[in-house]
Amino acid sequence: MRRLSTIFARPITWIALLVAAVLVVLVAAPLAGLVAATVREDGGGSWADVLASSLSQNLFWQPLGNSLLVAIGTGLISTLLGGFLAWVVVMSDVPGRRIIGVLATIPFALPSFAIALAWESVFRNDRLGGNPGLLASLGVAVPDALSWGALPVTLTLVAHYYSLSFVVVAAALAGIGGDLIAAAELTGASRARVAARIALPAVAPALLSGFLLAFAEGISNFAVPALLGLPVRFQTLSTRLYGAISTGDTERGYVLAILLVLVAAVVLYLGNRATRGRSFAVITGKASRARTVRTGPWRWPLLAASLALVTATTIIPGLVLAVSTLLRRTNDLDGGFTLHFWIGASDPSIAQGFRGVLSDPVLLQAGMGTIALGASVALCAGALGLVAAYVVRRVRSNVVGAGIGFLAYVPFLIPGIALGAAFIAQFGAPIGPLPSLYGTFAILVVAGTAASLPFAFQTSRSALGQVSNELEEAALVAGAGTGRRIGRILLPLSARGVTGGAMLVFVTMVRDLSLVVLLVTPATPLLAVQTFRYTSEGFTQHANAITLVIAAVSVAATLLARRLQGARRPWTES
Repeated sequence: MRRLSTIFARPITWIALLVAAVLVVLVAAPLAGLVAATVREDGGGSWADVLASSLSQNLFWQPLGNSLLVAIGTGLISTLLGGFLAWVVVMSDVPGRRIIGVLATIPFALPSFAIALAWESVFRNDRLGGNPGLLASLGVAVPDALSWGALPVTLTLVAHYYSLSFVVVAAALAGIGGDLIAAAELTGASRARVAARIALPAVAPALLSGFLLAFAEGISNFAVPALLGLPVRFQTLSTRLYGAISTGDTERGYVLAILLVLVAAVVLYLGNRATRGRSFAVITGKASRARTVRTGPWRWPLLAASLALVTATTIIPGLVLAVSTLLRRTNDLDGGFTLHFWIGASDPSIAQGFRGVLSDPVLLQAGMGTIALGASVALCAGALGLVAAYVVRRVRSNVVGAGIGFLAYVPFLIPGIALGAAFIAQFGAPIGPLPSLYGTFAILVVAGTAASLPFAFQTSRSALGQVSNELEEAALVAGAGTGRRIGRILLPLSARGVTGGAMLVFVTMVRDLSLVVLLVTPATPLLAVQTFRYTSEGFTQHANAITLVIAAVSVAATLLARRLQGARRPWTES
C-alpha cells in the first residue's frame, strides 16, 4: 500500500496515465468501435457478404488482388530506383551528386495526386471521352494500359514513394565504413565480391525497410487509384472502401477497413520477421568515410540516368501542371492561354462559370481550412508526441513504457482511409452526452492527430534522446519540478528537432487525401478534397491549379523543417 502511495505521489505517474488515456481514445477506441460495428446484430452479416457471398468477388477478392499487385510493384520498383540513386549519391564519383540528392527527396513532399494529375494531363487517351492528354492531342495513339489501370497507378505511386527508399538506403550506405571495403580489397576480393559480401548485406535491412514503407503507402493510397483506376473500374481496397461508406453501405465498408489493416499489418510483420535475429553490423568503433567507387566511363551514363529520373519525377510534373493551368482548353495547346483559372471572375463561357482558384471564396475558405488543419494537427500531435516520449524516457515501468510506445506506433499500421472509417464508426454518432463529431472540424483534427502520432512520437523521442539525463537529474536535485524541468531544460534543448517534426506533420496533413476524404463535408472544405472533386467533374485546370498551391506549401514547409532540424544529410557531409 505504501509503495502504491509512493508511485501515485510522483507527477510522472499521473502524466503517464493521462497520456495512456488519450492514446486509448485516439487509437484503441476507434479500432474497437470499427470492429464492434461489424459484429453487432444489424451488421453481423457484413463479414459473410464481403468474404463469402456472390458479392465477395467484386467487394473484396478482386480489389485485394489489385491492391497487392499495385503495392508489390510500388515496393519493388521504388526500392530499386531509390537504392540506385542512393548508391549514385553516396558511393559513386558521379558529378552533381548533391543536386541529385536534393531533387530525389522532393517527390515525397508533393501530393501523390499531383503526379497523378500530371500523368493524366500527358497520357490520357479518348477512351472515356472528354479532352485527351497532350500526347493524344498531338496525334500520338496512347494505349489504354498506359492511360488507365494498374500500370499508370503503379508508376505514379513509384514516382511519389521512391524518395522513401532513397532516404533510408542513402543513410545506410553512408554508414558503411570505407575501411571495411578497403580491407576486403586488400585481400584480393573483386568489386563484385565486395558488393555481394559487404555492401549488399549491410544495406539489406534498409532495402527491406524501404520496400515495406513503399508497400504500406501503396496499398493504402486512395488518390492515385481513384484518379487513374476508378474511371475504368479498376478497384483497390481503398477505393472500394470509400465507395461503400460514401454510398451508405457502412458495415461492409468497415469490414473492408479492418481487412485492409490486417493485410498491411501482416506484410509489415513478415518483413520485420525476415531480419529478426540476424546481424548486419558494419559500424566499428573507429569512424571512417564512405569509400567512393570510381565509375570510369560509366560516370556520364549514370549521371544521365539519375538526372532523367529526378527530372521525370520532380521537375516535369510541376511544369506540366503549371502549363495545364494556363490552357484555355484542357490539354490543348492550340486553344490559347489564359490566367482565368487562377484569377478570373465568373464567366459562363469558361469552365461553366467557375471562378479562378485565387478569387473563389469557397476555395479560399478551403485554403484557410487546410492551413488551420495542418497547424492544429501539428500542434496537437507535436505536443502529445513530446509528452509521450518524455513518459517513455522517465517512467520506471517497462510495461507502461512499452504500452505507450505500442499505442503511439499502431496508427502507422493503419492505412489512412481505414483510420478515417474507424473515426466515423467511433465518433459518427453521439456518445452519451457528447454530440456526433462527424462533419465538424474537430473530427479532422482528432483523426489527423492520431494518424500523425507515430512520426511526432519518434521525432520527439529522437530529439529528447540527444539531451543527457544528467541535466534533468541535476535540476531535480536542485528542487525543480516536472513542469519546470520540461519547460526550462528539455523543451529548449530539443525544440529544433520537435519543431522540425511538427512541420513535417503539417506537410503530411496539408497534402493528405486518404485520411480526410471520408471525413470532409461541405461545411469543412479542404484543398485536397476540392482537387479530387474538381478532377472527378472534369475541371482539370482548376484541379491542377489547386494542386500546385498545395505542392508549393508542402515543399516550402519541408525545406523549412529541414532547416529547423539542422539536419545534414549523409551525402552532403564535408
